[in-house]
Amino acid sequence: QVHLVESGGGLVQAGGSLRLSCAASGRTFSRYAMGWFRQAPGKERDLVATIMWGTTHTYYKDSVKGRFTISRDNAKNTIYLQMNSLKPEDTAVYYCGAMISGILTNPSDYDYWGQGTQVTVSS
Repeated sequence: QVHLVESGGGLVQAGGSLRLSCAASGRTFSRYAMGWFRQAPGKERDLVATIMWGTTHTYYKDSVKGRFTISRDNAKNTIYLQMNSLKPEDTAVYYCGAMISGILTNPSDYDYWGQGTQVTVSS
């Protein structure tokens, strides 16, 4: 069982930065692939970035490449999403998810989810 808690969201002007954190309970955290997803009102949950069990294998949605960085600290049971050069279209509720196995880009394959944190980018 893994319990996930996101934090770090807020209101920021376009061009600004935020750092999201996702703290996980459970001693087997390092076994899970982790992902950050976002969901805007009226839209489906959409993958932003993923990171495998180590720290070197990452994947990013095209629209965030070069602006967002996903990282994890297995000793702290925490993953991060550093978001720079934010745009109004990044506005959404951001969720972290944990997966044992499956397709990284498919939210249905994730086993656990946090409650989400709101990110609002004003123009």
